[in-house]
Amino acid sequence: MNQSLKIDPYGFREYDARWLYKKDINALGIKDLGKGLGTQIIEHTKKNNPRVIVGHDYRSYSEEIKIALKEGLVSTGCFIEDIGLSLSPMVYFAQFNLDADAVAMVTASHNENGWTGVKMGIKKGLTHAPEEMSELKEITLNRKFIQGNGSIKEIKNFQQIYKADLINKNKVDKKIKAVVACGNGTAGIFAPEILRGIGCEVIELDCNLDWTFPKYNPNPEDLKMLHEISKIVKENNADIGFGFDGDGDRVGVIDNKGNEIFSDKIGLLIARNLSTKHKNSKFVVDVKSTGLYENDKILKQNGCKTIYWKTGHSHIKRKVYTEKAIAGFEKSGHFFFNEPIGYGYDDGINSAIQVCHLLNNHDKNMNEIIDQLPKTFQSPTMAPFCKDEEKYKVVEDLIEKVRKIKNEKIKIDDQEIKEILTINGIRFSFNDSSWGLIRASSNKPSLVVVVESPTSELRKRRIFDFIDGLLKKTGKVGNYDQKISD
Repeated sequence: MNQSLKIDPYGFREYDARWLYKKDINALGIKDLGKGLGTQIIEHTKKNNPRVIVGHDYRSYSEEIKIALKEGLVSTGCFIEDIGLSLSPMVYFAQFNLDADAVAMVTASHNENGWTGVKMGIKKGLTHAPEEMSELKEITLNRKFIQGNGSIKEIKNFQQIYKADLINKNKVDKKIKAVVACGNGTAGIFAPEILRGIGCEVIELDCNLDWTFPKYNPNPEDLKMLHEISKIVKENNADIGFGFDGDGDRVGVIDNKGNEIFSDKIGLLIARNLSTKHKNSKFVVDVKSTGLYENDKILKQNGCKTIYWKTGHSHIKRKVYTEKAIAGFEKSGHFFFNEPIGYGYDDGINSAIQVCHLLNNHDKNMNEIIDQLPKTFQSPTMAPFCKDEEKYKVVEDLIEKVRKIKNEKIKIDDQEIKEILTINGIRFSFNDSSWGLIRASSNKPSLVVVVESPTSELRKRRIFDFIDGLLKKTGKVGNYDQKISD
């Protein structure tokens, strides 16, 4: 029986593509995606046979998806250079190292088992922007494909080239004992070796590859994963704990006392460390990130500027690129380093390395370094369910509601809203520097909620209760993936 083509339009997200495999897309749909991407690459590069780096993560179905994707790319005339089992940053690095025209990485990142997707880009160091994703969607769904004759070449042992690039320029003097947790995702065959290579003593946690993810998803924002790292850090008196996501472009950090450090605060510490060598630099952070960047004394002393921008790895890396910023940070754990530290893209292992440099440059433990920052009370990133076809309209309506509350000077927990930022959803702040955020998720059927207060846990809780009340009134928002406990 002939298989019929299946490709759900909602799988084309803001800056990458993600589907539940076989439910929302099948092999023929993936092949069409390859044809669409190949057509787009040829149109953008003006080359008949552009060279495309292709890699895949460790899931039971990733190789068969990669085969279908390559078939589609080849049919348009693309020359494929397949580097095999990869991390997303390894694919990005390969584009620089092999001087290729584009990249396509088969991965669902931290999404649950069953999901698949593709991260792709044409210009070196950048992944697709929303405009390019819309273009790709239109080409693919309307089957406006170019015909050509491509080829496939396998690049052997590229993993070692990627590892050596990070190891050779990042040696540390201090003996740092690090717990390295990979949630049984692909980072398990990269992160321990690289961190040992720069001079760390490594304690491995769930680094064996297992595509069933038996304990939890490899996601450095997942509290289960963070709690497990915390336990192992304390048991081993480790200096630091690192948790990597499934495709290795993000990292979460646990200090030597077993405390989770939200990635936006790690970003601020790294920014401080970099600002002493790179004065008058720019840093880009996403709207989910702590408000501490704005008034940080060390960044100000070193003449540095912080720009708040849209959440999403593609948005931040493009802003880092256009602003010629030295680095960019997302609360989700995507960090971006420009030369001389990196190549502009997000690499979770390089981010962990920069934390090691931070420890190497200070005669202090990680908890003492973090204690130098003003204390704030932060929520984790919370994702209440909201249908893909409804989430953006829900956020638009909520923006109007919050604007009305501000204009009418209605108080939330005895304070009026002072400022509203709407570059990505709505971030509203108060005179005491507390703030809340509501936005639509870029890659899942959900909203994103974050709150922070420098005042107290109670204040944080009350801002969350206000947001939660707004969401409930919509009638279109479901359960949270995780939530501030009562």
